[in-house]
Amino acid sequence: MVTITAIIRVRRGSEAAMRQALLEVAAHVEAHEPRTVSFFVSQDSSDPALFTTYERFVDRAAMDTHNGSAVVARFFATADPLLEGKVTLVIADEISAKACGGASGVTGGPGLL
Repeated sequence: MVTITAIIRVRRGSEAAMRQALLEVAAHVEAHEPRTVSFFVSQDSSDPALFTTYERFVDRAAMDTHNGSAVVARFFATADPLLEGKVTLVIADEISAKACGGASGVTGGPGLL
């Protein structure tokens, strides 16, 4: 499983516009991206100008499809003037996850002990 964590800070007064832009991406992902396993959007409860996403993909091809989609291009066109600084992206290989129902386990990947 490949993941992206995005840390997004917007200018004060831009919180509602960013929230809406992120929710539009989330709706598109749910409706049109079966190989995107999970797409979570969060807004910091003590700092509403700070957002994060956590995105899980079956593989890098699925991540590339998502990142190359028209909805992501529209998001960045909308988000760019709202941003305070650059978006921080962390692309990683998931090494463990708690599944719904309480089961947890290692999801695999090279280099695991």
